[in-house]
Amino acid sequence: MLGFLKEPVVVTAKINVSLVALTVMGLINRLWGLCYPRAVVFDEVYYGQFVSLYMKRIFFVDDSGPPFGHMLLALGAYLGGFDGNFLWNRIGAEYSMNVPVWSLRLLPALAGALCVPLAYQILVELHFSHCAALGAALLILLENSLITQSRFMLLESILIFFILLAVFSYLKFYNLQKHSAFSGSWWFWLLLTGVACSCAVGVKYMGLFTYMLLLATAGLHFWHMIGDQTLSNVSLLCHFLARGLALIIIPMGLYLSFFYVHLALLYRSGPHDQIMTSAFQASLEGGLARITQGQPLEVAYGSQITLRNVLGKPMQCWLHSHTNTYPIRYENGRGSSHQQQVTCYPFKDVNNWWIVKDPGMQQLVVSNPPRPVRHGHIVQLVHGITTRYLNTHDVAAPLSPHSQEVSCYIDYNISMPAQNLWRVEIVNRESDTDVWKTILSEVRFVHVNTSAVLKASGGASLPEWGYRQLEVVGEKLSKGYHQSMVWNVEEHRYGKSQEQKEREVELHSPTQMDISKNLSFMAKFTELQWKILTLKNEDTEHKYSSSALDWITMDTNIAYWLHPTSGAQIHLLGNVATWASANAAALVYLCLSLWYLLRRRRKIYDIPEDAWKLWMSAGGICGGGWAVNYLPFFLMEKTLFLYHYLPAVTFQILLIPVVLQHLSDHLCRSVLLKSMFSALVVAWFSSVYFVYCTFSPVTYGQPALSPTELKALRWKDTWNILIRKQ
Repeated sequence: MLGFLKEPVVVTAKINVSLVALTVMGLINRLWGLCYPRAVVFDEVYYGQFVSLYMKRIFFVDDSGPPFGHMLLALGAYLGGFDGNFLWNRIGAEYSMNVPVWSLRLLPALAGALCVPLAYQILVELHFSHCAALGAALLILLENSLITQSRFMLLESILIFFILLAVFSYLKFYNLQKHSAFSGSWWFWLLLTGVACSCAVGVKYMGLFTYMLLLATAGLHFWHMIGDQTLSNVSLLCHFLARGLALIIIPMGLYLSFFYVHLALLYRSGPHDQIMTSAFQASLEGGLARITQGQPLEVAYGSQITLRNVLGKPMQCWLHSHTNTYPIRYENGRGSSHQQQVTCYPFKDVNNWWIVKDPGMQQLVVSNPPRPVRHGHIVQLVHGITTRYLNTHDVAAPLSPHSQEVSCYIDYNISMPAQNLWRVEIVNRESDTDVWKTILSEVRFVHVNTSAVLKASGGASLPEWGYRQLEVVGEKLSKGYHQSMVWNVEEHRYGKSQEQKEREVELHSPTQMDISKNLSFMAKFTELQWKILTLKNEDTEHKYSSSALDWITMDTNIAYWLHPTSGAQIHLLGNVATWASANAAALVYLCLSLWYLLRRRRKIYDIPEDAWKLWMSAGGICGGGWAVNYLPFFLMEKTLFLYHYLPAVTFQILLIPVVLQHLSDHLCRSVLLKSMFSALVVAWFSSVYFVYCTFSPVTYGQPALSPTELKALRWKDTWNILIRKQ
């Protein structure tokens, strides 16, 4: 029974020593001296703010992309015990002792290190030689720009890691297709492809480019499968459903989960929630929730309300009035109604309160039981402090003469009667009998007499006589539901005081009633996703911004950090030899491909069919990866930096050994030519290593260089190498 114990238990395993060695070299290359410099480096000043907000559970919106990358950086901070207390206000600021610098930079560095063995594996899965795969990995290892970008609290190295992981996983899956379809390993690599694509998109939307490339590749491969007569219709359907599940459904679900975790972590109100809707703000702890908690849900006749413009651009603002009137004549000579001004005011104020009045009754209090206002009802809006009625008439607005002036009516006993009836239209209603609800309902106010719609006029500020507040107009052409025409009730109470003095006291007091207004996750996700996609900071010229054309020839650099006293500094600069070789490889690949295509059209086959398929598949992945990650930047209207090119140049670097092996195998026909070509490759690779060593001081920031040595590194006049005046 225990006979198996007579023999030793032996476990055998195949270990790729080259792969292990590359991984170790990558870790040393990226992790060495990771805490240096112990100061804020370039965009760490940007991402560090979000890390601190994660540590304090404070909500924020970053228009640069989804939250997954930020959460990974925050994970490093959490593992290091960071409490979030650091003022991220200046590049070069020394980190305080409570900031775990090594932990903050660890995950980007690990991602950068793992890109080295991934490059090796991708070339192997593309069926290139071990020597070519080793060359690809070493080129990634010695690429100065990738080293610099991976050693700080930045997202590009994490993005590139997930991009390469997605490509490698898909190639593994594809190579298992013929012999091991629907096996455990087949499913593993297919699912990992979808997960890696979702993670890449979750780090930065640039990951979407590679995701689209892999979806197109998978679609092309499936198209070829349809022509395979050995596969039944049922088998093809199963293949289609498996790919749809792994490459579309699961990535979408995982992408949603990033936002779910993000919103679950950030439950406290902060400086960024003001750009969100009132309903979103009220779902956060503190801030607006402290004011709105316990408000009545249904707006009734007699309700006291504040109305927030849904657009929120250029800033959030509330419908407002004050005792001042429009000037009799404007600066351009046009006349006004001289009625009481109505504006959109970007701060909370007692003059933001309005009373919803039934036109058929005089009372300004809520009856018992309350009579709710529904979609389509006619109301009057009475300014709480001045008791004047919201009004518009056929008088040109002060800054928008094509629109009507909006005012609070003053009876001057002239031939301009009050026109103060407004129809309530609930934009997001489910039925035509919906009740107007606090925070949740988005409403338009349509003027009964003129059909003009109450609108914030898009950020136009009134002159000094209007205290620089934002203009409100009656928009005559009211096609569609532009957000500037939509308002929601933010603060709300049921009015109880009929007397004006008592009512003014009431308007200053908080509400006490108890009703919850929680948003569903999907509602919060939809709103946050829309804000990320549409909220754009004003692009300003940056000292180190560049155009996409500058990247190919590396005519630009970025100074990441400068030591306050010595000449030590860190720059984002690529390995000149590698970048020039990558450009040459791309050009050679394009020219050879066109040549082969022309010759094949004439039925002349210069290389075997297997070699042709290998050449095209490698070009589709490496060349296609470069194109999809580079060309879209020519269509983008945003401030661009050299680091945006790093995903593209990574694919272009992988193309170098592809071209070199092809030249060696198919164009160097004699032994002498092969020997000469090998010698040239060795000499070329020595130059890559030489450039890496030359620029290492400005890649790692040490050792400090003298002014003379720094001048020697300015290989191009367009490079901004910082030299201190002696």
